Amino acid sequence: MNKLAIHNSKAWDKKVEIGNEWTVAVDSHTIGKAKKGSWSIRMTPGKDVPADWFPPIDGLKVLCLASGGGQQGPVLAAAGADVTVFDNSEKQLAQDRMVAEREDLTLRTVKGSMNDLSCFEDESFDFIVHPVSNCFVDTVLPVWKEAHRVLKKGGSLVSGFVNPVVFLFDMDLEQEGVLKVKYSIPFSDEKDLSKKKVKELIDNNEALEFGHTLEDQIKGQIDAGFMVTGFYEDKGGLVLDEYINTYSVTRSIKI
Repeated sequence: MNKLAIHNSKAWDKKVEIGNEWTVAVDSHTIGKAKKGSWSIRMTPGKDVPADWFPPIDGLKVLCLASGGGQQGPVLAAAGADVTVFDNSEKQLAQDRMVAEREDLTLRTVKGSMNDLSCFEDESFDFIVHPVSNCFVDTVLPVWKEAHRVLKKGGSLVSGFVNPVVFLFDMDLEQEGVLKVKYSIPFSDEKDLSKKKVKELIDNNEALEFGHTLEDQIKGQIDAGFMVTGFYEDKGGLVLDEYINTYSVTRSIKI
């Protein structure tokens, strides 16, 4: 893995330690319901993925891509899927293993960066779950290409991402409730923030983020060989949510 991937791996380990909402594993009640056929997963904070976006779940080979944390993977495994959880954070993966052991589930965990799936053969999976996470890689296009490669023809990719308008604003002022445009898209913590601020993020073991264009997020999937067949938006708990939904989710089919 490159320097960025190594840093963000450690940053997400830290998020597990402090209990970030995307690192808190599902409880036994949720798993129990999933085993009985009543289940749902979320890619964003407030909305479930539509049930009709999923093919029959029993035996479905699912890749939870950059999806550690003991949330989506264990639920899908409890529902009957053959699940592989792939994530850059060892502590995130440990959350999935913890739930699997606690609930007597079978799932596989693999550590690696979402833009390099070389450990998997072509057409290994029927379905890919990719929650909001590609803001932690500097370019998203390899993610789509790799997802397309490892997905079987006719398989589905469900992917969440941050609306790039989120990255336009002065982050410090936004925390005070003030929206002031300061940056352009595409955005990069590494390139657009001051050297002092970047050093502060690195020293504090905070993840480095990137605001990708909508063209890269959506046309990037199409260019990789996907057909986008579903879309919805959600709020992300930001000041900007008062004016626009800040999260999006697509459903795409490998054609």
